[in-house]
Amino acid sequence: MFAISANQSQPQSIDPRTNGTEVPLSLAARYQQIRHTSERICQPLAIEDYTIQSMPDVSPPKWHLAHTTWFFETFVLLPHLPGYTVFHPQFGYLFNSYYEAVGARHPRHQRGLLSRPTVSEVYRYREHVDRSMLELLSTSEQPELAQIITLGLHHEQQHQELLLMDLKHILATNPLHPIYRHNLPPQPTPTEIAFEWLRYPGGLYSIGHQGDEFAFDNESPRHQTYLQDYQLANRLVTNGEYLEFIQAGGYQKSKYWLAEGWAIVQTQQWQAPLYWELIVSGITGLERRQWWVMTLGGFKKLDLNEPVCHVSFYEADAYATWKGQRLPTEAEWEVATINIPQVGNFLDSDLLHPAPINNPHHQFFGDVWEWTQSAYLPYPGFQIAAGAIGEYNGKFMCNQMVLRGGACVTAADHIRPTYRNFFPPSARWQFSGIRLAS
Repeated sequence: MFAISANQSQPQSIDPRTNGTEVPLSLAARYQQIRHTSERICQPLAIEDYTIQSMPDVSPPKWHLAHTTWFFETFVLLPHLPGYTVFHPQFGYLFNSYYEAVGARHPRHQRGLLSRPTVSEVYRYREHVDRSMLELLSTSEQPELAQIITLGLHHEQQHQELLLMDLKHILATNPLHPIYRHNLPPQPTPTEIAFEWLRYPGGLYSIGHQGDEFAFDNESPRHQTYLQDYQLANRLVTNGEYLEFIQAGGYQKSKYWLAEGWAIVQTQQWQAPLYWELIVSGITGLERRQWWVMTLGGFKKLDLNEPVCHVSFYEADAYATWKGQRLPTEAEWEVATINIPQVGNFLDSDLLHPAPINNPHHQFFGDVWEWTQSAYLPYPGFQIAAGAIGEYNGKFMCNQMVLRGGACVTAADHIRPTYRNFFPPSARWQFSGIRLAS
């Protein structure tokens, strides 16, 4: 099933009774912490923001809050807490996402049509489930229960990232360019870091998860793979570098694009990454053109030093082709990062935006998810778990590409070198960017 242990390492906190020594959070404390984070993400919202679905891939914020609650109700409370009463008998239909084994569900593209339940009722639903979860956690220490709760907490962290992705898309579709948060921290000062190749010798390597700490089932089993000698860029591609591709006619020349990517460029009239907007100002003959970008902190001038973000796999691949390079494979990326400190700009930093390039130590984690050239496929020996939980990852191993490393909206304790994120190659509302390989 999922590579998790009831005795796994937990996130740390400082307990004053232990002279400042770090102690693991209990599962109950961890549960409360993560559930609170989801609600904190929604605190800046107006009530009208909770119900919008700006495209079929986006879910309304109140749906995320309810779905993550439904997960604990369905997979933890109903089978493990005797006498538990569901909050509402039809919420299972409304807030099941894709679990065929659980039953029918409301169509994904129609989630934004649900004015009811109200936002306040969704919060009452969360309170109802949270009370029962804490009751269960106070009375049961079953290893199987710890496993499914841990999975549910990582599932909620995935939805916290989706919440911020979806909120950005929701607000960006509004011509008023509304601001999600006015109090985001200032961006760090950029440091000029010259482009360099990091070289890695070829050979037989082992990749994939091993050990007792949490990992999703798609990260296993650990297996061997052979790599040729290869190189990875020491840093991410910046907005300024990607702008050179645009100015060189990158979106007008089919020779850089895969056929399906070029068809999408033509039909959807892509001219730049998602959320970029070219503003023309001044009088006729003296116009000034300036690229702006929508962020969770509002509409701002494009910072050329930041990593390029919100590009699809097709755009990342076209840029690499234009540069005469390629994207890394996921095995190359994992081998390069397995012993690198897992530090970076994550959700915990509260920037909620890629930071300017300023890390001389080849930062591979945080800021933007990095596209790889690897299709999302099962590892050798992968087995889909029995029951509804087996639908979590395995059923999506088709027509998706792998991304690695986490982003500025990913929780730092949610990411690992072996973590395999995946999206369709045309998707670009996620915080995704580019690292070159050769």
